Amino acid sequence: MSGPTNILAITVLVVCGTSGGGLVAGPPGYAIVVSEQTCASPGWEDVVTALKTKHHARGPFVTTWKRSPAESLPALIGRFPRHTCFVARPEEAGRAFVEEVHQLTRRLDDDPYTDTQWGILTGFDAANALTIATTDEPLIVRQVTSGTELAMDRVIAGEWYSEVVRNRMVRKLAGGDAVEVEGPDDTTAALAARLSDGVTDLFVTSGHATERGWEIGYAYRNGLFRSGGGRLWGVDSAGRTIPIASDNPKVWLPVGNCLAGHIDGPDALALAFLNAAGVRQMAGYTVPTWYGYAGWGLLDYFVEQPGRMTLNEAFHANGHALVHRLEHGGSPRDVRGLLHDRDSMAFYGDPAWEARLAPGRLQFDQAFIEQDGVFTLTIVPRDGSRSFTPVSTNGSQRGGRPIVHFLPQRLWPGEILEGGEWNPVITDTFILVPLPQTAPTEPLAIVFRGRSCE
Repeated sequence: MSGPTNILAITVLVVCGTSGGGLVAGPPGYAIVVSEQTCASPGWEDVVTALKTKHHARGPFVTTWKRSPAESLPALIGRFPRHTCFVARPEEAGRAFVEEVHQLTRRLDDDPYTDTQWGILTGFDAANALTIATTDEPLIVRQVTSGTELAMDRVIAGEWYSEVVRNRMVRKLAGGDAVEVEGPDDTTAALAARLSDGVTDLFVTSGHATERGWEIGYAYRNGLFRSGGGRLWGVDSAGRTIPIASDNPKVWLPVGNCLAGHIDGPDALALAFLNAAGVRQMAGYTVPTWYGYAGWGLLDYFVEQPGRMTLNEAFHANGHALVHRLEHGGSPRDVRGLLHDRDSMAFYGDPAWEARLAPGRLQFDQAFIEQDGVFTLTIVPRDGSRSFTPVSTNGSQRGGRPIVHFLPQRLWPGEILEGGEWNPVITDTFILVPLPQTAPTEPLAIVFRGRSCE
């Protein structure tokens, strides 16, 4: 794996609050952005109330809009919340809405990165959205089911079914090693059963998809998942229909699927997963995917660094990595692909709800401490020359992503005292460190002065 191009200058983005440099006081907050029409729709005001109740300790505030979510920008700049939840009826939450949320949340200050960790809370109907909003207990992902190859040595238990080689399947039992076994000719029934069994915490998919269904096989004939009216079912290659229903909270990552995140009407695949399959958070493309950076990179942060990040943090870490790569050049094809991906990935669910993998094997450690106004991020390689290489190369645009650490509070970053040679980007909410071209054998540290924005 080749590392990223060296950056000639250290980047310290000293932005805190308004573009004029003012400080924003107050604890890390939670914002709810919702249209006036949604607030007035039966059942949807209950969704907003549920979020306010759940996040009461964080001083949640609500800002409404009439014509565009961009009308909420002054309120967001004034409060600079750590999390922003865009509550939207499904008829609002289409592709254009997702693009606008991406663009809006990069405008709270003058740097090019997303400034608040956001999510779009929607559902098939208000009752479905309320179920998602009231889900409070954190999810620790222990059981994984995947329709594509996955780094199973990073999960407690699970199985994946190949989308390119018929009968290829890998299973891991808790406490054991991942073992390749012979899978069924048609995996529709097996995947449907795993999604409905009340045990699966994370469901991962790839291959061909539209807003109405997922083609399970990519390189061989297999079955389908179909959606309609908030329901989800499988259809195997013999035409047999298999209902899918589950209410245990889980997350879905259609990392390689075209259009799986595009809500274009009540029959949308995303709505069926949210309503019928117990999905509380998901991230999916609203457009056809060909480059893959915004999708497959979620596995680099969420699965291959087990327990380090919530799913929402992994989504935003990958977004920061994408913008960083755009900022520092690349081939014309890279730039075209990154721009294609940048605003096209939807994140549905409450952004502050915590879903993360059970702690597992890490190739490097990272720790952040403060003493007398001096902050230190220490990164410790744990796997020799492989410390910063991808565990699995399945998919597109795997590996090469920078180390991202979210700050525990908003900081006004100052002078870098140590580690400038690693070309870190230090913002008021996160630190990004490009991967070293050669894996160091000793710990590396980024040390800088700073002061709280809160």
